[in-house]
Amino acid sequence: PDIPVIPDLEEVQEEDLAMQVAAPPSVQVNRVLTYHDLDKDLMKYAAFQTLDGEVDLKLLTKVLAPEHELREDDVSWDWDHLFTEVSSELVTEWDLGQSERED
Repeated sequence: PDIPVIPDLEEVQEEDLAMQVAAPPSVQVNRVLTYHDLDKDLMKYAAFQTLDGEVDLKLLTKVLAPEHELREDDVSWDWDHLFTEVSSELVTEWDLGQSERED
């Protein structure tokens, strides 16, 4: 019968894998398309011109908003300020609703 043996400390140190560093995975990075590229592709490919081969999307693509109208400046949010602002608006709306009911 095989009897399990407790390994010597020297054997454990030789097999210590904690000090070995694995090679990082290689990831292929594809470039992110810009709005301009997406706009060009939208008009270029027939796949975007119809939905399920039945619904014509050409009219929709003509009235889509241009990129400069969709861009917004990044605004940092402060929780306390935002909470106070929303609370104030809700109280104002509630007060207006109360005054309209009284009239």
